[in-house]
Amino acid sequence: MKDLKDYVRTIPNFPEEGIMFRDITSVLQDPDGFKLAIDEMARLVSDLDFDVVLGAESRGFIFSAPIAYMRGKALVPVRKKGKLPCETIQVEYDLEYGKAVLELHKDAIKPGQKVLLVDDLMATGGTIEAMIKLVEQLGGEVAGILVLMELKGLKGRERLSKYRLDAAISYEGK
Repeated sequence: MKDLKDYVRTIPNFPEEGIMFRDITSVLQDPDGFKLAIDEMARLVSDLDFDVVLGAESRGFIFSAPIAYMRGKALVPVRKKGKLPCETIQVEYDLEYGKAVLELHKDAIKPGQKVLLVDDLMATGGTIEAMIKLVEQLGGEVAGILVLMELKGLKGRERLSKYRLDAAISYEGK
């Protein structure tokens, strides 16, 4: 059986010189790779107690939905500004080349609920840190963080060291 990393396509010097871009579309396009990714992510949190799965727009939705389904849990989307129809809370955070805003419906997380945060990639940890702030604003508790891929060289894990973080794939570089 292939290793999950075997399904990830690496594109050198994208989007700029010196970057090794890890493309997950090759995981998604292969039925075996996609199944392996979901199965491994589900296995990583099989011992975790949580009430709600919080999926980050947009690729986080791909991985959060099957995890929520498999565990019989609610799925809550975290969206970019202006995409949610009801009353929201929001947080601004830094991106590599600017700033962004994430929003969450005010009624999405109940006080005391344990929340699993899911995204496709953890690099610097900025998006996940913003998700944590939204969960905590609503009185939720972060039960854990689950990502398909972690880029260890960008030190996001250090930034989020007080939380349990599981990654199906880890790369040492950036």
